[in-house]
Amino acid sequence: MSYVDEIYAKVVEQNPGEPEFHQAVKEVLDSLRLVIDANEEKYRSVALLERLVETERIISFRVPWTDDKGQVQVNKGYRVQFNSAIGPYKGGLRLHPSVNQGILKFLGFEQIFKNSLTGLPIGGGKGGSNFDPKGKSDREVMAFCQSFMTELHKYIGADEDVPAGDIGVGGREIGFMFGQYKRLTGLYEGVLTGKGLNYGGSLARTQATGYGLVYILEEMLKANDKELAGKTVVISGSGNVAIYATEKAQQLGAKVVALSDSNGYVYDPDGIQLDVVKDIKEVRRGRIKEYVDAVPTAKYTEGKGIWTIPCDIALPCATQNELNLDDAKALKANGCFAVAEGANMPSTREATDYFLESGMLFMPGKAANAGGVATSALEMSQNSQRLSWTFEEVDEKLHNIMINIFAKADDAAKRYGVAGNYVAGANIAGFEKVADAMLCQGIV
Repeated sequence: MSYVDEIYAKVVEQNPGEPEFHQAVKEVLDSLRLVIDANEEKYRSVALLERLVETERIISFRVPWTDDKGQVQVNKGYRVQFNSAIGPYKGGLRLHPSVNQGILKFLGFEQIFKNSLTGLPIGGGKGGSNFDPKGKSDREVMAFCQSFMTELHKYIGADEDVPAGDIGVGGREIGFMFGQYKRLTGLYEGVLTGKGLNYGGSLARTQATGYGLVYILEEMLKANDKELAGKTVVISGSGNVAIYATEKAQQLGAKVVALSDSNGYVYDPDGIQLDVVKDIKEVRRGRIKEYVDAVPTAKYTEGKGIWTIPCDIALPCATQNELNLDDAKALKANGCFAVAEGANMPSTREATDYFLESGMLFMPGKAANAGGVATSALEMSQNSQRLSWTFEEVDEKLHNIMINIFAKADDAAKRYGVAGNYVAGANIAGFEKVADAMLCQGIV
């Protein structure tokens, strides 16, 4: 049995009931076979892969809080600190009923390589809770966030672990958590990113993941003699990533015709009117079906099916494993030639393999959605220097980071004889930096 297969078998055996984590590890290790087989003796001698797939620590805790009816509620809280070889742990906090340890391990593992690709000194981590902020009052969200941070603050710090937002955690939640951290520690430091602009946040952070996705998409298209202008784009989701991917794609001349949420999707053949979506999602916290109230020529469909809409480019920006093999085949059949992932692992392994085997251009999430964490790291830099950069300065740095991520993935794929396979290229490029750091730092 090869070293890769041996390690994967151990991961499945030692982490039962965590299919998303198994999937993430297998996808990465399969991509790394060429590198690992060429260095097997060196890596085996220091148990490099065994250490790579094992978290440095997992903090699990209860989060009691009182709702508006005076009833005490209890949720589970987590922080997965996966790998700090190249810098303090960095990764979002997710608040969603689906959150469990296995999902956070998959996200934290992916974060190792994503953060490495940015070229910035940040390690991999992730956290969150099964608390659902939807339908909760501001006071209930504050009560939860303060209780959550009361425990979490013991394990984070500006040079130790710097959480950010993720699904269910926006500016409101980050603000409540930061206030409680400051209250408990007496420290005003860059311990959380995604903060408000008036207390240490960075301009362009809100736009960063969506903008970064389109920047790297543009690089991938250019490298393959194609362009974004004039193309029809379908985007899943209607949260932060989807909204700002839509905005940047429209600015660059593409026509975005569909967005979705967990209930269904809206199709607007004339092109999505982003001001309407922003009002629904960012102001009223409503559902995407409300779009047709403002734009009656659009069509709303309940349930899945967004990937059956004909398009040139697909950008899955909602959640993990939202796009399966049948969806991938439907996209191909309807003329789609490029897919870039705005969410974390939104395509199943079968869908990813199909994209690559059928000759479609495909950019995986660990590269394509790295703009968010990259700009979070830029926020950390501004906090450390007590500076605030302009929107244009941050956007330019983000653009350059995404250009460099594409170049690294493209170069690694070519070096190992799999040109055009950006899944392998991104994994290899991210792994090489982390592996070298781990080798330099000894058995820790």
